[in-house]
Amino acid sequence: MFQTFKEWFWLERFWLPPTIKWSDLEDRDGLVFTKPSHLYVTIPFAFLLMIIRHFFEKFVATPIAKSFGIKKAAQKVIPNPILENFFRASTKRPSHDDIYGLAKKSNLTERQVERWFRIRRSQGKPCRLQKFQEACWRFTFYLLITIAGIAFLYDKPWAYDLWQVWVGYPRQPLLPSQYWYYIIEMSFYWSLLFSVGSDVKRKDFLANVVHHLAALILMGFSWCANYIRGGTLVMVVHDVADIWLESAKMFSYAGWTKTCNALFFIFSFVFFFSRFIIYPFWILYCTIILPLHYLEPFFPYIFLNLQLIVLQILHLYWGYLILKVLKKCIFNETVQDVRSDDEEEEEDEEEEKDTKSNEIMCVKNGLGVDRHLIPNGQHSR
Repeated sequence: MFQTFKEWFWLERFWLPPTIKWSDLEDRDGLVFTKPSHLYVTIPFAFLLMIIRHFFEKFVATPIAKSFGIKKAAQKVIPNPILENFFRASTKRPSHDDIYGLAKKSNLTERQVERWFRIRRSQGKPCRLQKFQEACWRFTFYLLITIAGIAFLYDKPWAYDLWQVWVGYPRQPLLPSQYWYYIIEMSFYWSLLFSVGSDVKRKDFLANVVHHLAALILMGFSWCANYIRGGTLVMVVHDVADIWLESAKMFSYAGWTKTCNALFFIFSFVFFFSRFIIYPFWILYCTIILPLHYLEPFFPYIFLNLQLIVLQILHLYWGYLILKVLKKCIFNETVQDVRSDDEEEEEDEEEEKDTKSNEIMCVKNGLGVDRHLIPNGQHSR
């Protein structure tokens, strides 16, 4: 049964243009062509990236966070059985009458009870240090992979002449730079998928899982159909904006509001330029229009372009959300320097900001990713 399914799945008429056979893509004369078996290595590479990430967060991201004054963990509450039982059995947010009754029972002031519940609620949330570590790791990866992608493409003719993307397709040999670009990018997405359970839990947890799987399917499918030249162009166009987004997150967690705002504006400009100019008028033109001059439409052509069009629709939605945030930042920005000296009010303010920070979702992916950022220095993803 497995052999029958395998033979059906890899039918040449599904994957290749008419008159092309798998035998035409066998390695010969020193030329190597893409093979599905190449992608097996992305799994062990994903675990290797997770190991590298662990040491990076411990020995690089953590010292950087401490230099910004980011605390390691939230403040611990003083154990109180009465308040703890109420917290677990009734509600995490007691009413004024509840606070009055709990204060009497526990021989504390109402203010102390309010403070206890604020700190207790914060203990169940990830600390800023962990969020900073994750943003720092992603920033470093996107920076390095973008530099690598540009280095891989700068001397390639199809980066400047889009017609070259399809010349000789699908008999286009695989270059070492293309191999490593794809393998590292896909390994990174596998690592994000494997670590999603231990990373900071966010409201878009399910969306992230679906996105990582969709990105892997899209990149894997383009690999098997030998859409490598077009695929690398798509990846570099999407990666370039994520550098600025992750750097803005880092400064947001550090409390550098003005720097965060400036980086968010840069991110917005790069996002709109790459997703609304380069992507539709360069990438989609290259993948939808140009191949028709070389071959007849076939399944991978239809499947991949449908996904790329859906991605552009998501760009429109995310762009709308970014504009809403920019509008608030420019026209409704309020001075937030008035803070209570009491630490418990700061805790409550932090909590309120976290709940308000889900206003924006931005693309990250080799082919799309969900991220949240508020450009007033407060952020949650």
